[in-house]
Amino acid sequence: MGQLWAFIIGWNLILYLVTGEMMEWGKAWVLRSGSREGGGLGSSLIHTLLSTLCGRWITLAGKPHNFIVLSITFDSLIGNHISQALEETFSPYMPSFLATFPDFVALALLLVMIGINIFVPIFTIISGFIKGDLHNWQLTEQDYRLNTSGSSDIYSLGPLGSGGFVPFGFDGILRGAALCFYPCFAVEAVVATGREARNPQRSITLSMVISIFIGFLAYSGVSASVTLMVPYYQIHPFSPLPQAFLHVGWDPARYVMAVVFLCALLYSLLGTIFYMSQLICAMAKDGLLFRGLAQIHARTGTPVMAIMSSVNLAAIMVLLLDLRHIVELMLTGIMLAYTLATFSVLILRYQPDPKEKTGEETEMEPKAEESLLASVPEAGTSNVLKSLWFPTSTISTQKSGQIIYGCAFLLVLLLIILSVILAQWPSQVFSGDPVLTTVAVLMLLLITGVTVIIWRQPQNPSSLHFKAPALPVLPLVGTFMNVYLMMLITSGAWALFGVWNAIGSIIYFGYGIRHSLAGNNYQQPPASTSQT
Repeated sequence: MGQLWAFIIGWNLILYLVTGEMMEWGKAWVLRSGSREGGGLGSSLIHTLLSTLCGRWITLAGKPHNFIVLSITFDSLIGNHISQALEETFSPYMPSFLATFPDFVALALLLVMIGINIFVPIFTIISGFIKGDLHNWQLTEQDYRLNTSGSSDIYSLGPLGSGGFVPFGFDGILRGAALCFYPCFAVEAVVATGREARNPQRSITLSMVISIFIGFLAYSGVSASVTLMVPYYQIHPFSPLPQAFLHVGWDPARYVMAVVFLCALLYSLLGTIFYMSQLICAMAKDGLLFRGLAQIHARTGTPVMAIMSSVNLAAIMVLLLDLRHIVELMLTGIMLAYTLATFSVLILRYQPDPKEKTGEETEMEPKAEESLLASVPEAGTSNVLKSLWFPTSTISTQKSGQIIYGCAFLLVLLLIILSVILAQWPSQVFSGDPVLTTVAVLMLLLITGVTVIIWRQPQNPSSLHFKAPALPVLPLVGTFMNVYLMMLITSGAWALFGVWNAIGSIIYFGYGIRHSLAGNNYQQPPASTSQT
């Protein structure tokens, strides 16, 4: 897609990581936001547990050296008695290419952490159904007044809504879904293993569906249990799960949850800093960011400047921004990256392969020119319109690729207009407002027409490890869902997002566009080809 799109995705991934770094200490807030604004089980599928607890075992198991270090540190605090006993017992029987003794302490720490990550969500879900009260899904205005009069914590009472199972309606569900987009952020890790899969066309699709479904069950279960234990307008804004157990009289579970959260969030914080520094370092090595950020410490081999810059950036944002804006900034940045990904799939699948433009396409060019010359007496405009519906080639060409570019950008524009209308004035549209309904229907008709034009164009027949099915409908639906959820973000977050990308644009056009190695290398092959 080119270095500009690569920079946009990388720059917004940095935003996602730096806000995610701050979010590790504020995840509990989103439970309040989703359950109060989205309301009930239908929308408060909140990311309090899954990203920090359930599912974190993959990250933990992938870093065994951390547990070895913890084992060594713990052993040193008690006088190295564990290592001495194990070494005396096992060292005579251990092969030379292995450790001098098996580290059972590190193994125990790993198993305990994995067990906690799996046990805590299950325990929360079971607890909610044991101690929960179905009346909390049928709350009335009288219940709200009683809780208001008897409450001394001003932070523990949110708006009432209309009561019932989904007190904020379908609009609340969608706004809650925008804040609950977080569990899908790591699904692209499945795609990264496509080259290793025996049947990626089946394995990747099945793996992603199963992963998202497990996340849905975990989020739904935790959300249901919390809203059964505590009325949704009484969920504590900053400590939802510990306070939920306190509300039902399970004080020991409250303290266990608090300790587990602190440990899991600390580990997740360190992991986020690591990933963000690696991304900054990679972009700096390419020249998209300042090359000084890619400096590697000579003795330790760590990207010191990238780590320091990521930590300082997070510190500045923590100092100046509200937690709600941090959450929405993170969601906007990652959803934009996902939108560009679906947009890229739509474009690249219809582009000609530059490596294969020596055989068939070269032979077809004279024929295409002859057909164009033969049709010169006809109107030039009618010839272009005809090619939209009846392409002259059965494989993707430069002309069909340009048509896809134009149609794809037009689709995005139409989707943005439709999403703004549906997000800002949903009740007016569905109640039959003459202006808004007409505009929405017109947008749908135009989107359908442009989609048919894209569908008529030939695809690139190159063999890939994995191809997204149902083109162009599936990328279109994915782009629409991402854009629509982005339109539900508040204007304040959009203003901050615009400032972030304005800074990125200054860096790219002032520095990156001239120093990027990938961009320069990308431009070199056409020049060398023309010389030969």
